Amino acid sequence: MVNNINGQNQPNNVANNIKQQRAELQRNDASNTATKPAAQQKAASDSVSLTPQAQQLKGLQDKAQQTPAFDSKKVEELKKAISEGKYQVDAEKLAKNIAAFEFDLYG
Repeated sequence: MVNNINGQNQPNNVANNIKQQRAELQRNDASNTATKPAAQQKAASDSVSLTPQAQQLKGLQDKAQQTPAFDSKKVEELKKAISEGKYQVDAEKLAKNIAAFEFDLYG
């Protein structure tokens, strides 16, 4: 059970106490804002700025997302050549490309 000392817990008194506390907090905030340097006051808002390089990368990313992942026309041509037996693999060229890829990857 709550003790009622000097009427402090009466609903009207509680509401008045809350109003007084809010007013005091607002006064404190106003005085703190007035005494802060301008640079600190500006820092209260958030902002983001992108470097020109980041903007360029964003543009490239957007462009890459709009283009298809592969050339469907070329894929169809290769399928046709393979099915007709016309597709020939140049083993020497393939080996050179694999070696160059490995060298670039690990070198």
